Amino acid sequence: MRRERSARREVQRGRGALSLPSLLPFPLFLPHSFLHSSGCQGRHPGTRRKALPPRGERAAADSGEMNQGLLLRFENLVQLRGACQQLRALSSRKVCGARWKPVELSAHPMGSLPLHPQLWPKQRLTSAALSQCRHLATKEETKKKKKKIPLTKGEVEIRQKMTVEELAQAMGKDIDHIYEVLLYTNINLDSVEPDSILHEDHIKMIVQKSGMKYKSAKLKEEKERKNTDAVKRPPADPAVLTPRPPVVTILGHVDHGKTTLLDSLRKTQVAAMEAGGITQHIGAFIVHMPSGEKITFLDTPGHAAFSAMRARGTNVTDIVILVVAAEDGVMQQTIESIQHAKNAGVPLILAINKCDKPEADPERVKKELLAHDVVCEEFGGDVQAVNISALKGENLMVLAEATVALAEMLELKADATGLVEGTIIESRKDRGKGPLTTAIIQRGTLRKGCVLVAGKTWAKVRFLFDENGKAVDAASPGTPVEIMGWKESPSAGDEILEVESEQRAQEVVAWRTYVEQQERMKKDLEVIEAKQKEHRVEYEKQQRKLAHLTWRQRKAALYKANKQLMFSRPKEKTEMDENTLSLIVKGDVDGSVEAILNILDSYDCEDECKLDIVYFGMGDISENDISLAEAFNGVIFGFSVKANESIKKLADKKGIKIKLHNIIYKLIEDLKDELNSRLPPTLVETTVGEASVLDTFSVTVGKNKIPVAGCRVHKGLLDRKMKFKLIRNRDVIWKGCLSSLKHHKDDVQVVKTGMDCGLSLDKNLEFSIGDEIICYEEKEVQQTTSWDPGF
Repeated sequence: MRRERSARREVQRGRGALSLPSLLPFPLFLPHSFLHSSGCQGRHPGTRRKALPPRGERAAADSGEMNQGLLLRFENLVQLRGACQQLRALSSRKVCGARWKPVELSAHPMGSLPLHPQLWPKQRLTSAALSQCRHLATKEETKKKKKKIPLTKGEVEIRQKMTVEELAQAMGKDIDHIYEVLLYTNINLDSVEPDSILHEDHIKMIVQKSGMKYKSAKLKEEKERKNTDAVKRPPADPAVLTPRPPVVTILGHVDHGKTTLLDSLRKTQVAAMEAGGITQHIGAFIVHMPSGEKITFLDTPGHAAFSAMRARGTNVTDIVILVVAAEDGVMQQTIESIQHAKNAGVPLILAINKCDKPEADPERVKKELLAHDVVCEEFGGDVQAVNISALKGENLMVLAEATVALAEMLELKADATGLVEGTIIESRKDRGKGPLTTAIIQRGTLRKGCVLVAGKTWAKVRFLFDENGKAVDAASPGTPVEIMGWKESPSAGDEILEVESEQRAQEVVAWRTYVEQQERMKKDLEVIEAKQKEHRVEYEKQQRKLAHLTWRQRKAALYKANKQLMFSRPKEKTEMDENTLSLIVKGDVDGSVEAILNILDSYDCEDECKLDIVYFGMGDISENDISLAEAFNGVIFGFSVKANESIKKLADKKGIKIKLHNIIYKLIEDLKDELNSRLPPTLVETTVGEASVLDTFSVTVGKNKIPVAGCRVHKGLLDRKMKFKLIRNRDVIWKGCLSSLKHHKDDVQVVKTGMDCGLSLDKNLEFSIGDEIICYEEKEVQQTTSWDPGF
């Protein structure tokens, strides 16, 4: 800028010829002829000076040439000044992007510039200058092309939650156009970015201000997806079927000896490992008979909470052994077990246990079963009955032989070839092995590397384990096996199907997830429509009530109602939070969690305390469980799981309760205690004394007459510090405190049984002969929930 100002001053003084480089924003070489014509006296070294004419002629010629040269020089400078201004403007444009770099001067002129400056066009001068700086533009800028924005004809399709960029594309405009229109709104443009979402009213206004019309975009109809689910294979050819071991389920009531029977058969001590001696998991084991036969046994819990687990056991079993204690007879779970077997169409074998006890009566058991359509062979039925003692091991081989004989009659066979089919009996999580499942293979042979699908998860089998935890290479039909390699834990009772590849497994899982989402959306839509209908009916009902009012009165009534509702909401929310018990349920296996949830489903005391299950799952207590309990002010209940010391310290620090149990009875009792603690205490009145009114009179105190009752205490005592109530014709007509209590003429604190007294109330209330005066004490008593889980 300084050089430019100095150049301008030289132009004004007439000395601009030599300051041409100062006017240019970059060095520019000009031809020698131009320099000579413009008055520059520079010459190339080595050139000779031409011979001059005589002095007189030269003086006349010099004066004419001087005037002509000055005129040409002035015109040249004016044109050069305009050209330099254009070049300076071009240098500051964003097209070039980078700074102007000096170009080395050449000894030869660049371009074909004419000798006479008055004939130079400005465009050619500009192009000559740009040719020197063309190499300064970056490759990205030279390759960058402006996107042609298509012009929108007709209406603009708009939708909710459009961004600035999306609206500009829909309108066929650039983003700057949207910003210009937004100047007419109250939107702060500093906060608007191309990806900012515009309100629907602003979208319509922008379209209208742009001279266009808008229309709502149609929702895209989702194409119907192709069913990619995996299904079972068609029935196998009888020629390829091979014998398989029978799957036997042992059912019965609690503590009737089912697990003890299995212990005696496989010579193990499972009952000693079970908490409280109660089986709370499904066990699947193979028992090898002396004759070489194999029997797959399923041990299911007999407790009421595990009814669903027992039902799953009968769905995969071939034979049911019904265990009934000889001294107890038929009990509730015995009847349920019989019903499960009938629903599954599975034959029964009756095992009458504990026959070694003196009070045992096997015949009574058989007769009681007749009422439930279980007819033993000695009564003309088809049910084999065996008297056993599981604890002492009596007649166990007879029971096993009866099972093998029934299996031979059923001719149990399966196809051991092709894709695997099976059923998950139990699912659990192991810290080192990840999700594990116990399954019964029903078709095909399971090996390492097989790709399985169950529910909404899949697995590539990494390892197989038998009931003793020993790794095996394959599992044939009728064999229980533990599978390792699941991505997530499937649910107990899910069907296992083998697929060709991992990609196919992912397709199946994606389809099943999609179907579940569609069903959930359908249910949600039904709920929404029902709520909308309910609100519509309520709105119409409210409008009918206000139909007779003017619009001002109607508006005032609605404002009053909404104001009252607004002030009542926070109070209702606080009460709801205080009377809500949030639960996080963790179990060691899927079946145990399911059993606990089934019990909680029977909770029917929402009016007393709301029960909210925030989360349930398998595995030990984790930090995520602590965070959930803290967020929802909940309690963590764990069944047969652990919580390490760091987790316990974190829970103590945050005030979170962790309650761990191994017996389901204790867990439910603890849950009921927690529910009771959430209930507000209730006031209980305890009668301290009773008196009857024998006479009435009044006493003048100042200008007022106070009614007084002459009473006799016939039960307990009357204490002036406590509360009293007046009963007339079995109706309580007053509650409060006494203003005076006298025995004869003395003020007393207590009047005991058999004594007469005079008393007056803190309220002027007339007494009647025969009224009852009750002295009572109020105590806060903790309420107990009326929920009965069934045990």
